[in-house]
Amino acid sequence: MPRPLASVRARAALAATLVVSFALVVTGIAVIAVLRHNLTDRAALESEVTARTVAGAQAALTGDFTALDLPDDRDRLVQVVDSGGRVLAAGDALHGRGALTDFAPAPAPTGTPSSTPTRSAVPTATSTGDDDDDSGDDHGGGRGSGRGSGRGGGESDDTRTEDTSSDDDATGAPARGKVSTDVDRETLAVRFGDRSHDYGFAAVQGTTYDGRTYTVYAGTSLADEQATLDQVTRTMLAALPFLLLVVAGVTWLVTRRALRPVEGIRAEMAAITGSGDLTRRVPVPRSRDEVGRLARTTNQTLAALEQSVERQHRFVADASHELRSPIASLRTQIEVADQHPGLLDTEDLHHDVVRLQHLAADLLLLARLDAGEQPGHAHLDLTALVREEVARRAPTDRVAPEVVADDEVVPQVLGSRGQLTRVLGNLLDNAQRHTATAITVTLARAGDDVVLTVADDGHGIAPPDWPRVFERFVRLDEARSRDDGGAGLGLAIARDVVRNHGGDLTVTESPSGGAAFLVTLPRAPHGTGGAHA
Repeated sequence: MPRPLASVRARAALAATLVVSFALVVTGIAVIAVLRHNLTDRAALESEVTARTVAGAQAALTGDFTALDLPDDRDRLVQVVDSGGRVLAAGDALHGRGALTDFAPAPAPTGTPSSTPTRSAVPTATSTGDDDDDSGDDHGGGRGSGRGSGRGGGESDDTRTEDTSSDDDATGAPARGKVSTDVDRETLAVRFGDRSHDYGFAAVQGTTYDGRTYTVYAGTSLADEQATLDQVTRTMLAALPFLLLVVAGVTWLVTRRALRPVEGIRAEMAAITGSGDLTRRVPVPRSRDEVGRLARTTNQTLAALEQSVERQHRFVADASHELRSPIASLRTQIEVADQHPGLLDTEDLHHDVVRLQHLAADLLLLARLDAGEQPGHAHLDLTALVREEVARRAPTDRVAPEVVADDEVVPQVLGSRGQLTRVLGNLLDNAQRHTATAITVTLARAGDDVVLTVADDGHGIAPPDWPRVFERFVRLDEARSRDDGGAGLGLAIARDVVRNHGGDLTVTESPSGGAAFLVTLPRAPHGTGGAHA
């Protein structure tokens, strides 16, 4: 059964949806936090304006707190407290409640220098009386409290402030008849009945003309701000599923469109595999992106595969053709010997058997090279190897090769002794077939490489035919090669073996006018090597 997330489109859509959802949630939290901060600051600013308005009123500066016009609704709370913590005046909503002195800067005692006012911990203001004020007086509680506080604590206040100067820095309080420029803000929860409401409070100090210090607490309800935040939060939460659905759908469609060329490549590859027609190619999209590069690389792979298959087909056909001749000759001679024993030519029979044996060995070596067989890793003295091979062949060679080499200059190479001996033997066999009077084998060093050259003074090879001589079963001189028993595999095997050793085999014209075959091999690195070739 197919898995739900088996397709690339599904995984891409899911990943994009998760990333976008995370980003939207983080962004929403940040937006709500910024909005909450701004709304709270606005409420605090309104509270500060109200507090300064009340603190700077003429009634407050003259000490007649009962004459203050204070708000009577729950959206705006105002309370005036003296330096002793007694309520001088309060709006109807705060009637009968204790003083909000927990977060305001306390004035310094008389005659004691004060530092900058500090803010203490923030408690929750709670109700100490009935929820509603049934008094007929709009500010009855506040004013009564103010009057009582004023009368009961007037002498104490006067005594506490009789030595107070108008210098604000000496006592920490504003000068007589002035309102402090400092303000202290805090968010407090005020309980009405069984429910608490948040308010943004601001505390501002003032000093009457006769030297009494008072603090005005003004609070603005945060209910509207909270309602705005709740509405924004609900709107964002309601829009989040729709946005995620849109993101998932768009990602699905875009991914499907982007992967459409990949599906075309897959379908064409399936058709090529089913038909076995390697001449077909996958469609290449116009876009120059990863999919386009994939299509071009796939076509290059198909082209290389087609060439390899064609090469194998030609190899099998040529091998079958080459094997047919010696096998037919052997069969003919055996049939004649069966009918006429006295007519059996053992020399020709031996020649055909040897030719068939060499051809089978060559085909086996080519098959091993095509299969990726790696050469050995033994350190080889190429100069010694050349001298030994030339000496071994001396009794049967038509022309004795001349070896030119400096044993101290030519470094060692890394590889298989048997395979490199086979390369040298094939090159010497080719030179023996085509040379006139001389064959020269030269060993030299060229940078980090060792160059082995086998040159003859024969008719040479025309430059247009240089690439062809390394093709399998190619004979530039067909009749002579057949007479000599060559199958056209010697040079092809030599080049494949050299390239398998990390080198190369090329052909050029020798100084004497014949052909010169150059074998280039990398010299063996120091400190490596093996014991077996």
